[in-house]
Amino acid sequence: MIEKNTLNIRMLVLCGLFSALIVVGAMIKVPLPGIPFTLQTLFVILAGLLLGSRGGLIAVLVYIFIGLAGVPVFSGGGGLLYVLKPSFGYLIGFALGAFVTGWVAERTPGKSTKQMVLAALAGTAVIYALGLPWYYIIANYYLNTPVGAATLMMTGFVMTLPGDLIKIALSVLLAKRLAPVIGRGMLTK
Repeated sequence: MIEKNTLNIRMLVLCGLFSALIVVGAMIKVPLPGIPFTLQTLFVILAGLLLGSRGGLIAVLVYIFIGLAGVPVFSGGGGLLYVLKPSFGYLIGFALGAFVTGWVAERTPGKSTKQMVLAALAGTAVIYALGLPWYYIIANYYLNTPVGAATLMMTGFVMTLPGDLIKIALSVLLAKRLAPVIGRGMLTK
């Protein structure tokens, strides 16, 4: 008998697949002032919706550990010193954002589109909540490249929010289509 807290091979393969998708999303980027626009958050939110809180968290943590080990999978490279880059807070936010997205989706009955959008919005809010303060602290106190709070909000939130809203819509659409195909997910329960 398999215990509830164990991961089966299928879930491990899906976690690895989503880790790879996040890597691909990091390589597809549009340079903007401050924080580049990438497709990472699309796959992070999708991992939370399809794999749940645990699976989504594991997929993102694998991605982060690979990058910290030195493989250049982040949008700006890789390596242990990446933690001192202003954008690293967003990577931490990815892990918790995938977890929160999955957690909210797991606890909503019916799995309607509206509920999935709310789960994705909650996960995205977590990404911003961790990414913006980290960016501010590292830029102002470590790199000594002062960034004002208003400028950071404009470049790190206002300018990126429309793209993130589009990525949320895409992730919900993809989750609804892919959940029956992968046989596991928030929509098939």
